[in-house]
Amino acid sequence: MPGLLSPDGKESLVPFNLDLQKPSIHTLPHGLRPSLFRIHISWSRGNCLHVTCLRPPNEDGEGCGGKIAAVTLGGGEGGDLSDAQMRRVAYGSVPAFALLQSQKNVDIQLPRMVADTVRSQWWQHVLDYSNQIKALLGDAKYSPSSVIENPRTVLKPVGELTNLRAAWQLMEIFYADKHSLPWLPESLVDWLADYDSLISKVESTIHSKLTNLQKKLVNLQIVEDDPEYWEGISSALAVGWFDIVVKLLRLHGSYQLDQLDCRETENGLVETVAVLVSEMPRMRPNLSNGKLGQCYKSKSDFVKAWEKWRGHIAKLDCSAFWIQCANHQTRDGLKNMLQIMLGNINSITTYTCNWMELYISHFLYVRPLTAGFDGMLSLAQKCMDLKSISGSCVLTRLILGILGENTEVILAECSRTFGPWMVTHATELLTAENNEAELVLHGERYNLGGISIEELHRLVYAQILSSHTLTWQIAPTYLVSCPKQGLGFLEILLYKQPAHHYQMILKNLEICRLYELDSIGISVMKIAGMHHWKHGRKGFGIYWLQQAHDEVRLNRIANELFDCIGKSVSDDVFKQWEGLIELLGSEVGKAGGLEFLHKYRDFKRSIHLVQDKNSVDAAKSAVEFLMQLMKSPSTPQRFWLSLLHDSVKLLNWPIRPLLNVSQTNLLLNKLQELSMAKLHPGFCNTNLTSEATSSIRLALGANLGRAILEDC
Repeated sequence: MPGLLSPDGKESLVPFNLDLQKPSIHTLPHGLRPSLFRIHISWSRGNCLHVTCLRPPNEDGEGCGGKIAAVTLGGGEGGDLSDAQMRRVAYGSVPAFALLQSQKNVDIQLPRMVADTVRSQWWQHVLDYSNQIKALLGDAKYSPSSVIENPRTVLKPVGELTNLRAAWQLMEIFYADKHSLPWLPESLVDWLADYDSLISKVESTIHSKLTNLQKKLVNLQIVEDDPEYWEGISSALAVGWFDIVVKLLRLHGSYQLDQLDCRETENGLVETVAVLVSEMPRMRPNLSNGKLGQCYKSKSDFVKAWEKWRGHIAKLDCSAFWIQCANHQTRDGLKNMLQIMLGNINSITTYTCNWMELYISHFLYVRPLTAGFDGMLSLAQKCMDLKSISGSCVLTRLILGILGENTEVILAECSRTFGPWMVTHATELLTAENNEAELVLHGERYNLGGISIEELHRLVYAQILSSHTLTWQIAPTYLVSCPKQGLGFLEILLYKQPAHHYQMILKNLEICRLYELDSIGISVMKIAGMHHWKHGRKGFGIYWLQQAHDEVRLNRIANELFDCIGKSVSDDVFKQWEGLIELLGSEVGKAGGLEFLHKYRDFKRSIHLVQDKNSVDAAKSAVEFLMQLMKSPSTPQRFWLSLLHDSVKLLNWPIRPLLNVSQTNLLLNKLQELSMAKLHPGFCNTNLTSEATSSIRLALGANLGRAILEDC
């Protein structure tokens, strides 16, 4: 995001904290002994520093050496993906982003009445886009377990969890998934069940409690006598992890068949509480496999079931069966569970570890009918006062920004923690059906050069992609989505690619074809052509200039070739260029002055085939090529005399004249024009002697006479 626009920071686009932050400490693994003598620091690509560490020289002044170490700065708390993983995510997110932009362009072109209908369903496209992106960010679902499951396994192994995926799913819940809005609290319950382990890396969480309890259960014989057992059950109940609660309750000793005491009443109370937990009413459409509770879609049905369920809990709490329960640990533990289900604030606060867990508990037991953003921010602030977290967590900061409906804060947090990729792609979620976010992100800003904040972030992300050799080719997808400055940056990007690499040029041309950038594609081919020509790769140079239909440069190259071949176009000089002319192909006639070289190559070959008077066909072919050359306007005048000199053997053909009267007159006229052209100051003289010129005149005169006699 842009920095401050004024000294006091009041006009900044994003609230900026002027307080000094704690500096980050980066380890420098140089491995040098003894101590360092000198350090040089220089920037590398992106946020990487190159640190050169030098050791001191020995007593003789020799042996000075060192090592260069790379230090990666930034990354924040959310930088939990490696560079290779982020490149995979960057490539994988391109198709989803491009498809969404394509759909957006299609909707813009629809009639107004149809567009309004489509716009009302736009969130469906955004949700599909979000699901594709989320699939790239890791898997938060349970990993497959073994065939024989350990009964004391409380937490199932899950895939790799990342802050980036947790943040993306959180934004999907609030902005993209309109299905979840009526039961938003339940969506947060599911979110916390997946990502509670990421809430705090320093302080204890319910997930860490259950992890420690699971390790301890292996060695416990009588689980109900351990206080951590009941504490773990109550904590899991507080945040709605009912499957874990019931599984832990079924580990209770009263379920064992080899009991010496009469524990029927105790076992009955445990089972009753387990049934109440598993039948808790949930205001949601459905539950995933393995999750417990009774689902209700309508508010009236939920309220009836809720009151009935709470009535059963209240009756059980006042029941006389508690007196008959001899195990006081079981009695106290179950009583605490009933208080949690009855919404006792003190009990809920006691068995949660941080404000986020306490916040979720309120939605389950205190405010189950919460809908939308109504009172959610004030409740979060109250929970923070009761259960604050030492050190700000990236996910909790993002949640507070979302609950406060502050688009600038959300973007600033995403940018600071997760980088440009997150901001670029998350703006599509923020603007799915949020008018305020659309005004903030799509409005043109004068202080940004007339572009919007959304376009600014896309340009920044595209610039980062284009600075790396492995990702530059996906930058055009984001640049073409920037209507103001994107095409200009794309043109610069394509022009900066190496012009000597054939596959790179083809990639550039494919990008131009894909986005209908014909003018840029022609310029790319011109640049490639001139680069190859100047570096001695003449054939490649002419090929690309022909593809670009650059007649001006091709004519200049033709003139340069004429100078290299020489004024006489002798056989020895011409041989070194014959291979190049061969590469020009049959379409060279469309390339201006290069037409002469191609036709002269054919003329020379025919002349070489004329060995004696029996080579009639070769002689006639040579005459045909000669006339084409002399009639063509692309044949330079300075080569006329050389061509006439090469054709003397054709003019002196012994059997019969090969050129008729009109053809001979044409050659005479050309010779006459040359005589007149000598008077001009810019005439380019040839190396032919006066005797050669006289032989040409004599041959033309003799052929003319023979041709007239033959016509008679």
